[in-house]
Amino acid sequence: MIGTRSSQLHSVSIGAQVVDLPIVPVADGSAIALLVVFDQSSAFLDRAAADLADVVAQTRPEVVAGIATLGVPVAYALARSLGLDDWVVLQKTRKIHLHDALRAPVRSVTTNGDQELLLERERAEGLAGRRVVLVDDVVSSGGSVLASLSLLRQAGAEVVAVATLLTEGDAWAGDLGEDAHLVRSLGSIPEFERGADGSWQPRSAG
Repeated sequence: MIGTRSSQLHSVSIGAQVVDLPIVPVADGSAIALLVVFDQSSAFLDRAAADLADVVAQTRPEVVAGIATLGVPVAYALARSLGLDDWVVLQKTRKIHLHDALRAPVRSVTTNGDQELLLERERAEGLAGRRVVLVDDVVSSGGSVLASLSLLRQAGAEVVAVATLLTEGDAWAGDLGEDAHLVRSLGSIPEFERGADGSWQPRSAG
């Protein structure tokens, strides 16, 4: 059933750690290996953030920006690992203080329907001319990253890296175009399709 975790697992390296992820159908005949950071331990997140910090430190970021919702704990942990005391959240919920926010439309593989990303205008004003590392848990279609880059650049920020725990498949690289080189990942997972025996198998490239 679409959206229901199957009993089949996919083992993946995320930096120094190995995690078994459930395979979840997202459409007829296709599935993903689902990483939900809230299902992982705080020790996992701390170790992953330290690994990400090693990867992005050379870009000399001044601010960390996290994409709601699952990118937020990763962004917070990364900011701490980098020794930064400034981080910002790109929101998806229209709260009262976001009435005048910068906005960008976004579609996500794991969320039904159209959404918006919002950046509080007051926080946006503090990003102008600063080096920002953008953070999400998984980069799949690239839609959330594109919307986030748009918001941060509207604010005048210089995005020096896109840090993620995992990349999924390879479609994101084409969608991001010339910004694909910004992505720094601790691992990668394939997309899945039904095999002849009914089990989920990594989808062949092309």
